[in-house]
Amino acid sequence: MTLTEKVNITTGTGWAMGPCVGNTGPVPRLGFPSLCLQDGPLGIRFADKITSFPAGITTGGTWDKDLMRLRGEAIGAENRGKGVHITLGPAMGPLGKHPAGGRNWEGFGSDPYLQGVAAYESILGIQSQGVVATAKHFIGNEQEHFRQGPGAISANIDDRALHEIYLWPFQDSVKAGVGAVMCSYNRVNNSAACQNSWLQNNILKDELGFQGFIMSDWLAQMSGVASVLAGMDMAMPGDGLTWDDRVPLLGPRLTEAVLNSSVPIDRLDDMVTRIVATWYQLGQDKNHPEPNFSSWTKNTTGNIYYGSNEGPVGIVNQHVNVMADHPTTVARKVAAEAIALLKNDKKTLPLELPMKIGVYGEDAALAPGGANVCADRGCNQGTLAVGWGSGSTDFEYLVDPLSAITKKAQSYGGKVTAILQNNATDVIAASAKKQDICLVFVNADSGEGYIQWEDVAGDRPNLTTQKGGDDLVLAVANNCDNTVVIVHSVGPIIMEKWVNKPKVRSILWAHLPGMESGNALVDVLWGSTNPSGKLPYTIGKSLADYGPYAGVLYTENASPPQQDFLDGVFIDHRHFDANKITPRYEFGYGLSYTTFSYSNLRKTKKGSFSPLPAPRPGASAKPPTYSSKLPRPDQCTFPAGFTKINRMIYPYLESADTVKVGPYPYPEGYTKKQTPSQAGGAEGGNPALWEVLAEVSVVVKNTGKVAGAEVAQLYLGFPPNAPVPFPPKQLRGFEKVFLKPGESQKVTFALTRRDLSYWDVTRQNWVIPNGNFAVMVGTSSRKILAQGSLAGDGYY
Repeated sequence: MTLTEKVNITTGTGWAMGPCVGNTGPVPRLGFPSLCLQDGPLGIRFADKITSFPAGITTGGTWDKDLMRLRGEAIGAENRGKGVHITLGPAMGPLGKHPAGGRNWEGFGSDPYLQGVAAYESILGIQSQGVVATAKHFIGNEQEHFRQGPGAISANIDDRALHEIYLWPFQDSVKAGVGAVMCSYNRVNNSAACQNSWLQNNILKDELGFQGFIMSDWLAQMSGVASVLAGMDMAMPGDGLTWDDRVPLLGPRLTEAVLNSSVPIDRLDDMVTRIVATWYQLGQDKNHPEPNFSSWTKNTTGNIYYGSNEGPVGIVNQHVNVMADHPTTVARKVAAEAIALLKNDKKTLPLELPMKIGVYGEDAALAPGGANVCADRGCNQGTLAVGWGSGSTDFEYLVDPLSAITKKAQSYGGKVTAILQNNATDVIAASAKKQDICLVFVNADSGEGYIQWEDVAGDRPNLTTQKGGDDLVLAVANNCDNTVVIVHSVGPIIMEKWVNKPKVRSILWAHLPGMESGNALVDVLWGSTNPSGKLPYTIGKSLADYGPYAGVLYTENASPPQQDFLDGVFIDHRHFDANKITPRYEFGYGLSYTTFSYSNLRKTKKGSFSPLPAPRPGASAKPPTYSSKLPRPDQCTFPAGFTKINRMIYPYLESADTVKVGPYPYPEGYTKKQTPSQAGGAEGGNPALWEVLAEVSVVVKNTGKVAGAEVAQLYLGFPPNAPVPFPPKQLRGFEKVFLKPGESQKVTFALTRRDLSYWDVTRQNWVIPNGNFAVMVGTSSRKILAQGSLAGDGYY
């Protein structure tokens, strides 16, 4: 490749200058295409004839590895069918430090282990279809307020918390072979994430052994040369410091920077190699379709380069239907298996065949303007099925709960009475007295910070239900003997006003179920699916329960704003356990229509609990080398007779006279040969970290009368005399098993060296502490049904 061809691959062509939300420059001479990068984590944004899958938080709520993988496969298959090269998901940041964080729902839950497993399975599924997955947002993007631009917030994270909490799922992602990582808008320890060399060069590329490329979030790049030297490989969407400005920080500026010695040519070669190698790694050189849709119009024809505001005109949408039966089935199954049954007094659920059913609340039905009434789902109107922002999709259809409930009732002659106005409490109260069963729907919504709906500016301002949900529940529960509350929510809500009301018999936590929402809910309500979902976060009794550092920073406290992660490794259930706070419903909690027992706990050591892993292995391959000879500046200007497309970003110089060759003040230490991290050595870090050192098994038995699935959860208590404080228990394994009445199954958990280690900030390595580990297996983080210990090896 020529210098300008290389630069073209690293730089987006500008907002809306191709069919996708991100489009790189091609190299037509060598047959390398413009790469299509498309949101998002739950389906293909801006496209038609696609599946709107359940959100990440819903998927985490299944605690089902097979379903996580299947959902990834289905998302990957649909992206490939639309010609997408790089899908911008899954999300594992934000992890959920702040329970009111606006984008928590895009990830899989507020525990690093659960997030890591779900990310790993999702990536394997997506990339099995020949589509590059993107692990995002790297890192510390835990709130939407002050997230972006020159005044972006700084997430100030200590080294141990970074590794054990926020980096943990990214490490699993790299272990899965993820092709791309997206650096985030925020600062980390006061250095912009996309120009933070410690994070990108040291941790991600050396310590974790990441082999793919790092792209910027859309306009997260705060500099040109500094970002490139710090490890960023691709600028998206190509524009500069403000939206749609067509003043690129790479493109011609990168060409100039290489020519004038600001960026070494081998750094550019590394950027391009990572991008092109990923294309080959995923087999996209073999019959990968070109994009067949437009992100900018649903019309069949339109401007080929939409952002140019002028022709040429051509076919931009082929309306390819990628909604095969398999993805639709997966969407319904994920939504149903994620539903957590939180309360079920007097075995109110599953429903028998109630003849008079009351359905109450706006959340039960479609909004008057339809499922897509607000752009990017940026409002809370009608039933809530996904959050808002770039992580959403347009619904091809949305099965609302009322429609599905009505269809089910009609199948046996039942009658449904529906009142959908949340504030019609007097009318609702009168109606509720007449029903056999009352189904009341409440919700809480949030999303990406570029959208504000009422007082929800991305992040939620509180943890209460929205649109008067609490009063709605009380109006029903004070008048209906059999009240079932269904919650659609982006995260935890405080339900203290009604959770203990005697007539609130049952609570179903349905998360964000996607397009098959109503069908999945009916599956659980009437018992064709036995609920097996477990909470992927803790539901407290107040926001204060989550700790003094769990709140979103809503008011600027400095310039730029500073968010100190002083809770360290003690977030969500770890904080509740360490401070002996009783939650309303604990992490991992969820009931069933049957019962389970645990017995025969067994522990087997498979390897040495030596403090440190084996030394980092030597390099197994050498990076390619290329010619370092630079072209003349006049060879990098626009070719003679070149026809520009209006507002397109190109790699060419307007004039060779702009190139001034001279010494560049590289950052201190840039030219110094760095010592590789002993925690590194392969994709996912030192291979020794993934060695299985112990196995734990337990027998789970269905002791009830109906078939159902149970999630057996393994927690470890670290040695009490360790040199650093630990939470009382940390999730280190889970397995979901389906059992018929009376059936038993042995469940086995493998514990790796990483699972048994903590991050030693002095030794800069993973270390197993001396002493005995408590082994706890149960049905939630607070309901431990089998326990024992694993003895250390007495090193130290």
